[in-house]
Amino acid sequence: MSIAKKQVAAVEEIQTLTPELKSFIAEWKDQPGNLIMVLHRVQQHFGYVPREIAFEVADLLGTPLAKIYGVITFYHFFKMTKPGKHTIAVCMGTACYLKGGQQLLDELEALLGAKADEVTDDGEFSITAVRCIGCCGLAPVLTVDGEVYGNLKPDQLAGIVAKYRGK
Repeated sequence: MSIAKKQVAAVEEIQTLTPELKSFIAEWKDQPGNLIMVLHRVQQHFGYVPREIAFEVADLLGTPLAKIYGVITFYHFFKMTKPGKHTIAVCMGTACYLKGGQQLLDELEALLGAKADEVTDDGEFSITAVRCIGCCGLAPVLTVDGEVYGNLKPDQLAGIVAKYRGK
């Protein structure tokens, strides 16, 4: 997708906080650790933290926008761009890396035409490299929408992707 099309799509997708999210933020406003809890809830709702929502959260919490972006960019969990319909997480922890995690990531990037931390042009898939999924005995491992696939070889990835395409 061209940059101009992405910008138009971004303008068309302007989001705002729902009454439920505003209520949640009001409940957490004076609690210690409120920012992380609020950002988790926002991301749970939208799938990421939209720019315009970060501004609203800053206003409602009385927190500088720089602090919000500091938290979003520090923690790997938070996303600032809309993810694909399906999220593929490739484990790059030690066991997975040594048993072929990088080759899985390279094959996925070639299959889908998107790199790690990108979304495919059709918006169907996001690819992310993660530090550890916790399934070291199944290395190398990846997940698709939380479903674990282990003991993988690069030639198995096309079949896994096909299972989710168009769903």
